[in-house]
Amino acid sequence: MRAGRVVRATSRLRTWLPAILWAVLISVASTDAFSSSNTSRFILPILHWFFPHAGPDTLNRIQFFIRKLAHVTEYFVFSVILFRAIRSERQGERRGWRLRWALLALAIAAGYSALDEFHQSFVPSRTASPWDSLLDTSGAAAAQVITWAWIRLRDGEARDAQDQEDGLQDGRANGSGGGTGNKIVPD
Repeated sequence: MRAGRVVRATSRLRTWLPAILWAVLISVASTDAFSSSNTSRFILPILHWFFPHAGPDTLNRIQFFIRKLAHVTEYFVFSVILFRAIRSERQGERRGWRLRWALLALAIAAGYSALDEFHQSFVPSRTASPWDSLLDTSGAAAAQVITWAWIRLRDGEARDAQDQEDGLQDGRANGSGGGTGNKIVPD
């Protein structure tokens, strides 16, 4: 009985560990070390190298865009990892897409984003912003839309391959020597 609990706990930890580690990474990125003033020390010289004729205002705008893109990207990845963990928790399903899984992943990502911004309100070099939380949540929502589209596309290709396989088997079964039966297959 005890061994079964240990196996289940280990399995759950393995399922959720990527999401936990990504959440830790997000929290680390919310510290003073990743504030705009600290990251500009290495981002601005790199930008200046790429754009030697750009003025300081232009470079600062590009840095601002890069930092906002980081918000979208980190929560996009977080949302996909959460979806994967939630799907695995649901009776061991490793395939498919369910709206409730996507909404739960989105809700967790949005809640974590709000907590992250709250945390930043206590870091003197950071600024808490509901707009950043909205940006984070938008990245998480985009991830769920793309996950849905990817799974539909993948499952559609799998169905097409199975239909072609079924067509070849139907042709062999009716004696037509490997034809496609009644199915029309493009050249």
